[in-house]
Amino acid sequence: MRILALATLVIGAISAATPAQAQTYGGSNYPICLHVFGQISYYDCRYTSLAQCNQSASGRAAQCVTNPYAATAAFGDAPARKRARRAY
Repeated sequence: MRILALATLVIGAISAATPAQAQTYGGSNYPICLHVFGQISYYDCRYTSLAQCNQSASGRAAQCVTNPYAATAAFGDAPARKRARRAY
């Protein structure tokens, strides 16, 4: 009886699990991200220019970086995809 209950529990847990999605830097709407350092390090991607981001980073332990997932004309198209590995 225990085996049947355990099997039912395991099957229920496996069927309820959903695949996780990889985290990106705040989507592709903004080309500049503020990387804030501290006990909790995080990215804040809501800037349209480096000057705007630098003003927000002033006086903080932070730096401005380009959003690798941004797809704007000013920064080129979407990031280059990795080449497929060929099996020889």
